[in-house]
Amino acid sequence: MRSKLLVPLILAALILNSCAPGSGKFTSAEPANFLHGIWHGWIAPFTLIVSLFNRTIRIYETMNTGWWYDFGYYIAVISGFGSLSLIRRRRKKGSDSD
Repeated sequence: MRSKLLVPLILAALILNSCAPGSGKFTSAEPANFLHGIWHGWIAPFTLIVSLFNRTIRIYETMNTGWWYDFGYYIAVISGFGSLSLIRRRRKKGSDSD
């Protein structure tokens, strides 16, 4: 049972690690843009955990296009965490009426 869960978890970690901020993929000639900011915001919780074990991985890409990257990053972080709180509220509200 554990091996069935462990294999997809390791596979997901490797896939997320390949496109994580700070991986060396982006340079000053090819910086991370708005869409990369959205992606990095979505995977921020995972990259935070990976960054504890791998010093080259960061939760924010320093080689970016500036304001547009920041805007995409924050939109993704806020929408991701905000939607989780809405789901929790909706479930609590529904369970109170039962």
